[in-house]
Amino acid sequence: MSRLVDNIIGFARLLRNAGLPVTIGHIENAINAVEAVGIERRGDVRAALFATLVSATGQREIFDQMFDAFWQDPALFDKALSTLLPRTLVPAREPGTAPGARRVAEAFRHRQQEAEIEIPSIVEIDARNSATADEVLSRKDFEQMTSAELAHARKALAARAWELPTRKSRRTEPSSQGRHLDLRRTLRTSMRTGGNILHLERLKQKQVEPPLVILCDISGSMSIYARMCLHFFHGLTQSRRVKRAATHTFLFGTRLTNISRALRLRDPDEALAHASDLTQDWDGGTRIARALDEFNTLWSRRVLGQGATVLLVTDGLERDEPDALRTAAANLHRTTRRLVWLNPLLRYDGFAPRAQGIRILLEHVDELRPVHSLKSITDLAMALAHPGTRSDLERLKGVAA
Repeated sequence: MSRLVDNIIGFARLLRNAGLPVTIGHIENAINAVEAVGIERRGDVRAALFATLVSATGQREIFDQMFDAFWQDPALFDKALSTLLPRTLVPAREPGTAPGARRVAEAFRHRQQEAEIEIPSIVEIDARNSATADEVLSRKDFEQMTSAELAHARKALAARAWELPTRKSRRTEPSSQGRHLDLRRTLRTSMRTGGNILHLERLKQKQVEPPLVILCDISGSMSIYARMCLHFFHGLTQSRRVKRAATHTFLFGTRLTNISRALRLRDPDEALAHASDLTQDWDGGTRIARALDEFNTLWSRRVLGQGATVLLVTDGLERDEPDALRTAAANLHRTTRRLVWLNPLLRYDGFAPRAQGIRILLEHVDELRPVHSLKSITDLAMALAHPGTRSDLERLKGVAA
């Protein structure tokens, strides 16, 4: 039985490496569940482990791939208990394109690296430079990061909490400090005392976050930044969804694609895989004017109500006619309450608005901010929560004049 317990613990650790929130309590429940159902049938063991180690619907894909890779031989469940240990710690097949395949492969790779490391008897940890390393990583350009640093950055972006300034809604909610009398609730509560009104119920206006609309350029010059931004778009969508705040995300290169529904999926790998399937013009050309005009025509009336904020993520390197871009940008600016331009080219200290597309967009945005590192996105989160913070817009307007 100790071999079975070791296997379940090892399997649970792999799930934890893949991002599932597996605790010691979950592992104990899994051991008890497998002991209760027995190991005669593979399906029973799978069901027992799934019921005790998986806590959200978005984790099913990860669990299924991890189970098939860890318990590779179905005949193991028909053999003696002593042969139940998996023969290898690598997946039986190459990771495919299924959602979560990358996280499964990384979890097995992490487990192999742990097994190869010789742990000394005495471990001395020097943490003097850890804060400096984190600060350097937060300021490092996404384009210069290694694969490990990009993975760390993706996790940091997905975990960030976002909020926009609230506004008063026309709807009301109960409040003891409300200024308006709630006659319906007052009469309903008076029925408990035989119709005698002992307390006046009151209402106040709700405070809600306005809708957020994201327009992101996925052309060749924006490739690495767009892919990193998708991770913070997903985290942003999930954190705002909890507060019932609407978030609409569009990608554009040579055409406009709505990926809002894809980013509502809880699992980040599944969400980004679905978004990638919907988008056919990755790493292509740029048609900013065409994309903005299509958005203004087909989507603006649907998503730009109630004081919406728009994030325009692009480097501004346009290939369409200047007049078309000027008209589309002006119409977008006119229909939104706050238009924030996120430009990765601001990472250069000597950046100047020489391109005609950049000069045109400068005339029709409210704020201009960089989006090339973790620190720039952290600053963006603070700027969205506190309007009026200084941006690079006025400085570049002076340079362009």
